[in-house]
Amino acid sequence: MQEIFAQASVIKLLICDVDGVMTDGSLFFGDNALEYKAFHSRDGLGIMMLQRSGVPLAVITARTSEVVTHRMKNLNIDLVFQGQLNKVQAFEQLCQQLELTPDQVAYVGDDLVDLPVMKKVGFSIAVADAHERVKQFADWTTQHNGGHGAVRDVCELLMAAQGNLEEQFAVYL
Repeated sequence: MQEIFAQASVIKLLICDVDGVMTDGSLFFGDNALEYKAFHSRDGLGIMMLQRSGVPLAVITARTSEVVTHRMKNLNIDLVFQGQLNKVQAFEQLCQQLELTPDQVAYVGDDLVDLPVMKKVGFSIAVADAHERVKQFADWTTQHNGGHGAVRDVCELLMAAQGNLEEQFAVYL
């Protein structure tokens, strides 16, 4: 666990996939052609605490969805890249825009499309129910499944490694 904390301690940006990471991967479409997704509220609080501790969050997703736009706005996440079939381009753009090196970035994924970015970042994370090949390439795997608290696991790990977790908990105690 010391090696994991060492990797997590230098992270200046957390990037998450959406479907399968921030959601359980289910896609719901109504008769009205509207798309529905379920996000876990504890992930949202973890994201807000991580942002308050000084680590911004970005989203890179292959799909495009108004639901994602709405949820990210709700969480004050401005770094949103939707419709990214080549996620590496968005990752490189983020590094350049924020003047970060790849080793200062963590990425959370669940499926094969996430591997190209996971191989480039300093700290790669798979959700508990990720594809087995993704878990093989991950530096760390969450306790919870995607859409069921996995992002909260990551946020708390990063804050603990950077010495900010108890300070963020204290806001609510």
